[in-house]
Amino acid sequence: MATANKNLSEYDKNTIPSAKDFRFGIVVSEWNDKITEGLFSGAEKALLDCEAIPNNIVRWNVPGSFELIYGAKRMIDTQKLDAVIVIGCVIQGETKHFDFVCEGVTQGIKDLNVQTDVPVIFCVLTDNNEQQSIDRSGGIHGNKGTEAAIAALKMAYLRQQSSL
Repeated sequence: MATANKNLSEYDKNTIPSAKDFRFGIVVSEWNDKITEGLFSGAEKALLDCEAIPNNIVRWNVPGSFELIYGAKRMIDTQKLDAVIVIGCVIQGETKHFDFVCEGVTQGIKDLNVQTDVPVIFCVLTDNNEQQSIDRSGGIHGNKGTEAAIAALKMAYLRQQSSL
């Protein structure tokens, strides 16, 4: 759980591999775009900061978080990628829709990680209110997009090392 004094965007470049030899896919939900654009910005900046080549970052948009699963699967099937990041935001409302979407997306991304050889990094905020999402997409808690990019880089490196 994030605390007020923990910034999720902090990472030590000396402890992670360079991104220059990897190709990343990022699938971004258009729903709650104020949040998802902030998450994408954090992810892209972190990858570039870690020496990713701009042309090796492929972005696709999908309508909502539930569609992230299909977008990621198609991206894996049609692009040569070392890791995929899925970016979305689901905010609690007055109905059970929140529960169904969150569970479906979580299970779908888990399934992709089991069924494919490309790591899929889960960067879907599931918050109780918009302010919590703002706080985690470039606000007081940093940016979960940054954290997802570092996880993607580490997993791409693990994939590379385990196939040698």
